[in-house]
Amino acid sequence: MHDVWAVGDAYEIYVGRWSRLVASDFVRWLGVPAGRRWLDVGCGTGALTESILAGADPARVTGVDPSDGFLAEARKRVGDPRVELRAGDAQRLPVPDGSQDAVVSGLAINFVPDPGAALAEFVRSAAPGGVVAGYVWDYGGGMAMIRQFWDAAKLLNPAAAELDEARRFPLCRPEPLRALWTAAGLDDVAVEPIDVPSRFGSFDDYWTPFLGGQGPAPTYVASLTDRQRRSLRELLATRLAEEPDGSIALTARAWAVRGTVSP
Repeated sequence: MHDVWAVGDAYEIYVGRWSRLVASDFVRWLGVPAGRRWLDVGCGTGALTESILAGADPARVTGVDPSDGFLAEARKRVGDPRVELRAGDAQRLPVPDGSQDAVVSGLAINFVPDPGAALAEFVRSAAPGGVVAGYVWDYGGGMAMIRQFWDAAKLLNPAAAELDEARRFPLCRPEPLRALWTAAGLDDVAVEPIDVPSRFGSFDDYWTPFLGGQGPAPTYVASLTDRQRRSLRELLATRLAEEPDGSIALTARAWAVRGTVSP
């Protein structure tokens, strides 16, 4: 099995709606002054780029992503002339040395084969005194939507533990993030949690996005037989507490990290 990242609208239904809330808080936390040049690495469907436009008044935003499907969705959502969206690899960024005031990445660096090589590219691309920052889901517990899913999946199939993002992506915790940013030679490294509410209108509103085939958990669901999918759905329905109106209130936590390039 491999992770699938190709269909932008399916991703939006899955976690895009929550990632947009995190992106807005992240941009506020960075506090980059207006009129700066931004590079959004792993821009996906454009959640972080849109938040930069709304909250940071940039001079320019360059978004880079390897998925043509995600870039197509981003182009539909982002029409600002200050934005350029390009296909590219986080480990070989298509920008000149020192050309960016802020190099950021949302929910992507853990999927890069060599995060250290990506951070070296972030630093190369950033101007002296520039900000290098990112955020990732807290798969170990704080991103409750996904945590609940894998805990149920492992009860039915212990082999699913090999696919659990908490196990696959140990980078997605404060200490490894701080170590990665520090090892890249960045100054004033800081790590903070960003918590946003993730309320689902019903159990079906929670479950249906897992059928879209985008990302590790939906890819796993697509590999199951109809009977296995039904069993997983039924188990999750017993484990998620519903409010009196049938809604399900969870929390989505991301860990954000930032540092600055030496002047």
